[in-house]
Amino acid sequence: MSEKKTIAHLHPDDNVLVALKDLPKGTTITHNGNLLVLAQDIEAKHKFSIKSLNIGDDVIMYGVLVGKAIQPIAQGEWISTSNLKHDAEPYSISNRGQKTDWIQPDITKWKNRTFNGYHRSDGKVGTRNFWLVIPLVFCENRNIMMLKDAFERELGFAQPEKYRLQVRQLLDLHKNGKSTEIDHLTFDEDQNKPTVRNPIFPNVDGIKFLTHEMGCGGTNEDCQLLAEVFAGMCINPNVAGITVLSLGCQKTQIEDLQAAIKDRSSHFEKPLLYFNQQTYGTEHALMSAAIRDTFKGLIEINNIERKPAPLSKINLGLKCGGSDGFSGISANPALGNASDILVALGGTTLLAEFPELCGVEQDLINRCEKAEDAEKFIYLMDTYNDEAKSQGSGFDMNPSKGNIKDGLITDAIKSAGAAKKGGNASVAGVLRYTELPKNGGLHLLCTPGNDVLATTGMAVSGANLIVFTTGLGTPTGNAITPTAKVSTNTRLAGKMPDIIDFDSGSIISGEETIAENGEAMLEYLIGLASGDYLTKAELLGQDDFIPWRKGVNL
Repeated sequence: MSEKKTIAHLHPDDNVLVALKDLPKGTTITHNGNLLVLAQDIEAKHKFSIKSLNIGDDVIMYGVLVGKAIQPIAQGEWISTSNLKHDAEPYSISNRGQKTDWIQPDITKWKNRTFNGYHRSDGKVGTRNFWLVIPLVFCENRNIMMLKDAFERELGFAQPEKYRLQVRQLLDLHKNGKSTEIDHLTFDEDQNKPTVRNPIFPNVDGIKFLTHEMGCGGTNEDCQLLAEVFAGMCINPNVAGITVLSLGCQKTQIEDLQAAIKDRSSHFEKPLLYFNQQTYGTEHALMSAAIRDTFKGLIEINNIERKPAPLSKINLGLKCGGSDGFSGISANPALGNASDILVALGGTTLLAEFPELCGVEQDLINRCEKAEDAEKFIYLMDTYNDEAKSQGSGFDMNPSKGNIKDGLITDAIKSAGAAKKGGNASVAGVLRYTELPKNGGLHLLCTPGNDVLATTGMAVSGANLIVFTTGLGTPTGNAITPTAKVSTNTRLAGKMPDIIDFDSGSIISGEETIAENGEAMLEYLIGLASGDYLTKAELLGQDDFIPWRKGVNL
């Protein structure tokens, strides 16, 4: 068997190998001129030991400490939760050895490339032209959904009714006394595909309606945070105008939203329409006014057309979820390569999910261009982890059952692979949740690892595109930022084609290098930014949005 196609040794210091395909017990592996025999079956994506390890010995992967042996591990033995526990190297500002002289990738072919986007008065460029409709309090959720139904159905943005038609077919069988035929009824998967563009408003990419469970009855801190989240959504370059519904008496007020916008932008000129139900009186009066003025707003933003913009105007969120043992080998480093190219071009990238940076903190500290950012990163990591520990849920509890089943058995293993999304660039800034980057470059953004909390945080911090790598599959999208799903393995891309946009499995098979796949991914993103096509999440109407309440979320 070819070593290239069966195993991976990710760093010269690693004392484990990764199986790239299922390897049966007794398989002989040649590695660095030495032979080792597998002590048991090793499933693809899982790790096995290069040499015998004693209790307490370090397990090294990606060149960093990812765990300690809690049982003797023989050469060629499977590394699992039964013989390994999470451990990671300590980190500190005093150990900072600055590594900001990274070797930039060759960007000659990308320097003059552009995408077609929507230019805003603050100099930012959107990849979509959305109207946003938001409630300041959960009491308005029903009215938001009524507006959503009215606008989407009439303007052609509604999802297809194929599932409603399926229920109708079943109902017809039952009404006609043919219930015994229900199990034999087949449904057409392509039935009633969605319309994605309205011919009356060809420059409007959609109206996005958000709901939530906040705004009143919670802490003052959470209610203020909601205003900051919505301010970031309003400022995001993919949003052209906003309709705000309010009950009137809640904690989060329109003045809080306006102040949060002003704190973040001195050039905010987008239409911001406000409707207070307790002022209007009846629901009919409120909704009629909101519908009329929002429709006039759509007419206004339809006059905005796509124009060429440099790639430096891209703000790319870097996300992974439903990760597997291939995530840190294929899709994540390929995305890291694309991130490095964008950073070298002057673009902005956001590496979030702080619980999934556990174990690689010192490397990121060393990569911070400014000492104050390194200190800020340490403070945010320590504060977050300490709060989680106080609730009995430290960062080491981050891996899900699906992660563990597919080879990510400690948080350090998961984190070391997750951090590959950030490439090798220097860290230009460290951001609190809802904070906006002040310049281009790679930024560390404090969010949970939770998929929707993280993607929401990226959109709030200005991401106009998000790449979401996955090894197990997830439908997650974002309301205002196109979220492209990248598979770590080709099997997943074939199994779930309705949610996967791009495949990095060719790296595992050896058909492409990380650099080749990363450049192909960037080409895909340029077309996506230009509106040449939509993500699968957009086609499915997967408009996920969850603000981060203060509390423990991993």
